Amino acid sequence: MAWTTYQLSLAVLMVVTGSINTLSTKWADKLESENSAGDAQPFNHPFLQACTMFIGESLCLLVFSISHFAKKRKQSQSNELAAVVDNPISSFNPLIFFPPAMLDMLATSTMYVGLNLTYASSFQMLRGAVIIFTGLLSTAFLGRLLKAREWLGMLTVIMGLSVVGASDFIFSSGGSNNSLNSIITGDLLIVMAQIVTASQMVWEEKFVTKHNVPALQAVGWEGIFGFVTLSLLLIPMYFLRVGPPFSSNPRMVLEDALDGFTQMKNNPMIILAMSGTVISIAFFNFAGVSVTKELSATTRMVLDSVRTLVIWSVSLLLQWQQFYWPQIIGFALLVTGMGVYNNIINASVCKCRRGSDSEPLLGVNEDQSINDEEGRPSVIH
Repeated sequence: MAWTTYQLSLAVLMVVTGSINTLSTKWADKLESENSAGDAQPFNHPFLQACTMFIGESLCLLVFSISHFAKKRKQSQSNELAAVVDNPISSFNPLIFFPPAMLDMLATSTMYVGLNLTYASSFQMLRGAVIIFTGLLSTAFLGRLLKAREWLGMLTVIMGLSVVGASDFIFSSGGSNNSLNSIITGDLLIVMAQIVTASQMVWEEKFVTKHNVPALQAVGWEGIFGFVTLSLLLIPMYFLRVGPPFSSNPRMVLEDALDGFTQMKNNPMIILAMSGTVISIAFFNFAGVSVTKELSATTRMVLDSVRTLVIWSVSLLLQWQQFYWPQIIGFALLVTGMGVYNNIINASVCKCRRGSDSEPLLGVNEDQSINDEEGRPSVIH
């Protein structure tokens, strides 16, 4: 069935804003500005950037509130009060989102530190590791039994991650100012952060989905809790001394927010880059939720793979890194593994078989597991 103009617009919006999200963050990392010591240095403030990401997530709650109010007003004016669904804003305690917000804060901050040390394309590809840890944690804490195709998908993803990591190791000097140790450290931090992200998803599935909270509302609450908590944590980070490569500010502390504001003042392009993160996060979450609703979670996953390809292409175009062929293999393995895990590849084969009046392969229903993420309020960024 052909997509409508609205569905196509949502797909384009998701790919564009999702790509801007990573690229604008990496752009800010590469911009130089005079710091508080009077030296021109790259903008290395991952925790301050994570705060801007949570601002973008918080805007999702504003979008949800406006949409909910408009829908309620329209129903009231149409005298359809009997059809009004219970108000989701008052049907749950927002504090249920505090634990996943803390996990999101830890994962995002860790990933932004890693992004500062490695390539934007590797950052996006390595995030595919979340499938592995989500599958394992779901088995351990949700009692879920993984199917053979899911294990096969996870194995394929591991192979893809290995190729991407190996290519960073072999071609570490390709268009990057970071040392080999920094690049490998960044890659490891990104993969480790996926353990936390997987924990967040499992928590949400176990404790949050039973409340049937709209996804935009869930993202908004997690954004608010994450922003408030991380903003407060910037205070002790200002006094916590660390060494390179985790800090390059004059005081050599984990995060010097005042130094970050000084660099933003001296180079307005940094403000523009961080604004891109805020706006793209809000629109990306809205587009992602809408794509899942209008099309399917399968389409959402495919589009997420497309934005990885866009980020990689733009990074090459801007000469943030050089082209090296092993990443093609790694990307292909990652996409294949995610397709197998989410039953996309098997479902496509089933659809072809049905067109030939044949039975589905393995007897798997086309829709089985494809929409596992349907309605799940996981934060995406």
